[in-house]
Amino acid sequence: MGLYFGLQLEQKQQLIMTPELRQAIEILQLPSFELNQLIEQELQKNPMIDLIEEQFTNEELDKESQEDTKEIDWEKYFDHNDTYYGGQREVNDQEYNQENYVKDSITLKEHLQFQLHISVVKPKYKKIGEYIIECIDNNGYLTVDIEEIAQILNEKLSDVENILYLIQSFDPSGVGARNLRECLSIQLKQMNYWDERMKKIIYNHLEDLANNRFQRISKKLGISCKEIQDIKDFIKTLEPKPGRIFATDQDVRYIIPDAYIKKIGDEYLVIINDSANPRLRINHFYKTLLKQEDKSSLTSKYLKEKLESAMWLIKSIEQRRSTLYNVVSSILEVQKDFFEQGVTALKPLTLKEIAEKLEIHESTVSRATNGKYVQTPKGLFELKYFFNSGIESKSGDTMASQGIKNMIKEIIEREDSSKPISDQKIADILKDKGIKISRRTVAKYRDEMGILSSSKRKRYV
Repeated sequence: MGLYFGLQLEQKQQLIMTPELRQAIEILQLPSFELNQLIEQELQKNPMIDLIEEQFTNEELDKESQEDTKEIDWEKYFDHNDTYYGGQREVNDQEYNQENYVKDSITLKEHLQFQLHISVVKPKYKKIGEYIIECIDNNGYLTVDIEEIAQILNEKLSDVENILYLIQSFDPSGVGARNLRECLSIQLKQMNYWDERMKKIIYNHLEDLANNRFQRISKKLGISCKEIQDIKDFIKTLEPKPGRIFATDQDVRYIIPDAYIKKIGDEYLVIINDSANPRLRINHFYKTLLKQEDKSSLTSKYLKEKLESAMWLIKSIEQRRSTLYNVVSSILEVQKDFFEQGVTALKPLTLKEIAEKLEIHESTVSRATNGKYVQTPKGLFELKYFFNSGIESKSGDTMASQGIKNMIKEIIEREDSSKPISDQKIADILKDKGIKISRRTVAKYRDEMGILSSSKRKRYV
């Protein structure tokens, strides 16, 4: 056997992930808020992109959208077109009013710092307090050991401990605690509900209380199950996370729907929320400069590169809009009964079904629905809400899992709390209604809805 060198021609197909394709995929999966952020970044990086504020007619917008899908023809572009569409935006003077950007809420740390600074303590102790407050998380808990704080600040442990106790007296009640038991005990003490019996329950039987093991507590403390039930009901009125009532930097203030489903007469219409994204065009000054510049110059090459990037961005935004419209329209077609009858009429639906219906890849549907919301006559829903697995009924039809969950929830809401219905009993009730479901599936759906088991739902009346 010998070795030899030679040339061979080979033809094969492969998908190359170009920067433009990668950008189109990224834009497709972005919700409106994040798409706006991306557009802001591109506006800063690319001088060829410009915002447009005047309003166009629907005919002009449709014409621009069609032209966006064609290949870039420089001469034709310069002679016949000046604007490309990237989403309609209504300009509202109130949007830019400075008063709309005034901060109207404070954070937990700001609230605690204010109380510390109006407290009558020495400057030295205020510095300790400031450090302790910085170590309190958004839920209101101290996350660093006081021994470590004393060592870092080179202060006495007793001084750090005393300042911590001061902070624990601040509003909101329970702040500065190091664990749940301490948080509850602080609140109970401030409400004058702290006695030996309550102390034993909080520090020795909190887990038993959470799991409705009332018999065990009754035997240990010599009190009735009814009294323990009343104590549990009272403890549930306390705040386990005192800091969460305050604003944080990570708060989600609101959701911008990416699409609307509106009922007009007897028909449902899909409207893409174009107002959430600014409209884009090619900057007239740089367009003229590119036309006049020598094609072999560095300036011309730079501007052409930026123009291609701008065109790809605008085309990708329009493609996102088109794909989102088609996906939402297909969901509406399948789930129309949901908008008429409610959650029990929700039908089983998969990404694959929508993909086959639109003749696109399943991953495209996944990206188009990921993190997107639609405002409907029934409320605001994430698009993924409409995708459900199904359970077969006796009639041979299938019912969406979300509809089954709603039925389970209704059954539990109507139960006698002193004799909660077991998962097996719920399964039997659903079977009587023609829905084939196992006890395990009932338990799974119940857990997903955050509903406790029958033993933990039992109340002593």
